[in-house]
Amino acid sequence: MSLIESALEKMRRSANAPERRGARTGLRPERAGAPDSQAAPAHLTAPKRRVTLDPEALRAAGYLPEPARDRVFADQYRQIKRPLIQKAVADPGAPQMRLVLVTSALQGDGKTFTSINLALSLARERDTSVLLVDADLRNPNTSRSLGLGGEPGLLEALRDETVDVSSLILHSSVPGLDILPAGMAADQASELLASARMTQLVAQICSNPRYIVLFDSAPMLLSADSSALARLVGQVVLVARAGKTQRHALLDAIGQLDRDKLSGIVLNDIKAEPGRYHYGYGTYGTQDRDGAIPG
Repeated sequence: MSLIESALEKMRRSANAPERRGARTGLRPERAGAPDSQAAPAHLTAPKRRVTLDPEALRAAGYLPEPARDRVFADQYRQIKRPLIQKAVADPGAPQMRLVLVTSALQGDGKTFTSINLALSLARERDTSVLLVDADLRNPNTSRSLGLGGEPGLLEALRDETVDVSSLILHSSVPGLDILPAGMAADQASELLASARMTQLVAQICSNPRYIVLFDSAPMLLSADSSALARLVGQVVLVARAGKTQRHALLDAIGQLDRDKLSGIVLNDIKAEPGRYHYGYGTYGTQDRDGAIPG
């Protein structure tokens, strides 16, 4: 049983326990050593706050393609998302498969660009919704790019157990897309992401069976944050940049991951075909660890 499955089962038992104990004693049960207000809700409630995304601002900042290439990008991201969705919905008893970590080896590989565009593509699905979580707590580019840099988010829920993460999720103007910002900066980001509280929050998020959750996380080789998150998710997408990402860096990042969770590598910025994205893994080989991934 995965960490998320265990946490969900614990939440279900906790949700049922008050009824049973209340029936026997007539008293309202309390958690030993903690006030009732700290108990996390067993299920995620619908977002109550709405945020309007500005596609033109995203395009101007380089996070969306030029209008003439919209259709090409849409087709390419369909190829990227389809195997992720198939794995996510294949087994209802494996909720961790609906959790997808998007990371890279190093900074500047296009991880945030990929996260935003993949989220927008997933939002077009009829049978699922997407929750985009900015989990790059040291460098929250996703939050800043979407105009949410000052919004409370994941860090507030991690620091304070009385905070309901549902209250921090924003319903966006893009149908099917919700967003959990990173929140205000914290010195102990790695410890918070590796905490039992993070497991609890992820289980709560997972209680919405329609959500496919994308975590835009820190680069694998720059911090321990992504490794902490990788133990919770069922799928990992690794982003590399043609002509920039060094082979040895990519291979080192892959070496830190559970290969069973690695659903693919997105290779972006291929010069021969601007905007072209390649999806898959096992493409680069392991003999030569030097030099950048060619474009």
